[in-house]
Amino acid sequence: MEHRLVYLLNVGQRRLQRWSQARTTAGGVTAAQAGLLFFLGTNDGALMSEAAAALDLGAPGMSGLADRTERAGLIERRSDAFDRRVSRLWLTEAGRSARQRSKTGMKALNARLTEGFTAAEIDVVARWLTSLQTKFPGADEGEE
Repeated sequence: MEHRLVYLLNVGQRRLQRWSQARTTAGGVTAAQAGLLFFLGTNDGALMSEAAAALDLGAPGMSGLADRTERAGLIERRSDAFDRRVSRLWLTEAGRSARQRSKTGMKALNARLTEGFTAAEIDVVARWLTSLQTKFPGADEGEE
């Protein structure tokens, strides 16, 4: 059997993105914002560059995400105490609340995504998706 993996991955990602965006417009945060909130939940006060690395974003993408998330009142950006050229990101109370709501929503989404599959099957899917990160490095990691 020939699998059309690229096609299936793209269609699945688009459908999941549209589904997620529909919920975002109903008062939630975007998937990218949720990722930042999750990261800051365990790394509050992280450098923007640390957040960018954790989220696999380049500097321009991280800057835009931080701008949008700050405008939404979910984080605040402060200059580093030792190096005023760099910024640190901090969760606000609204950001902590949005993070908790997002965690609850993510649990439900993960349950929906894994429905009908065994734990062993999901382990293989997770291993395959994780392998994409090393097979296709980010733009700043160099291309082979």
